Amino acid sequence: MFQVYTSTDKSELSKNLIGEFKEWDDAMDCAEQAIEGKKGIRYIVEETNGTVNSYGEQIPTVVAESDFND
Repeated sequence: MFQVYTSTDKSELSKNLIGEFKEWDDAMDCAEQAIEGKKGIRYIVEETNGTVNSYGEQIPTVVAESDFND
């Protein structure tokens, strides 16, 4: 499962969930469209593969990240 976020800075607090996708191509299409034509924003794509921490929460892995649009 892939989660797509946008962010306005490097802080975890600025991440906004855009969508969840099963397919990599769908996630990347969404990510690129989410920042297209916007300044000062980037996308982050995280993947969860079933790995959980001691609290039972899934551990995401960042698999794609863009630079900030200028």
